[in-house]
Amino acid sequence: MDDTSALFSTSLISPEVASSFPDGFNIRSLERADYSKGFLNCLEVLTFIGDTSEAEFVERYDEMAEAKGTYYFTVIEYEGRIVGTGALIVEKKFIHRRGKIGHVEEISIAKEHQGKGLGLKMIQALDSLAVNLGCYKNILNCGPRNEPFYVKCGYQNSGIEMSHYFEREELDSYHRG
Repeated sequence: MDDTSALFSTSLISPEVASSFPDGFNIRSLERADYSKGFLNCLEVLTFIGDTSEAEFVERYDEMAEAKGTYYFTVIEYEGRIVGTGALIVEKKFIHRRGKIGHVEEISIAKEHQGKGLGLKMIQALDSLAVNLGCYKNILNCGPRNEPFYVKCGYQNSGIEMSHYFEREELDSYHRG
């Protein structure tokens, strides 16, 4: 794969949503070259990343690209830097006529760009991806602090998240994930 290869075709994002971003902000698929554009720095706003080399980033990117129809990492680029990210992971089911569910993950907007409506637009982009991919719903997990934001995005509380961690305990939730 070359460095400009995209994880998926950005044409899967609704043109109405893509064109609604403020001037200079571009929504698109994650690309192999996005390591050097600050993709992981953007994710650090959300949680602990750890030391990840460019080779390790490319290795994970290639694994995701090989799992066609599953990973849809989306980024917001501004002035050559990644300032927002979100992911849709598509789960194929046997239930609901072998339906598909979208799992919304890793919504992160760079601190200096928060408050501009980019998080809402990222969610709208991921929702449009899910619709275009034939998902019958999107689901996500969030803490109580973020619930009002997701309600504003059209999501509703539909249960309780449960976790069973297999890594050693860390001191705080930022490092815990």
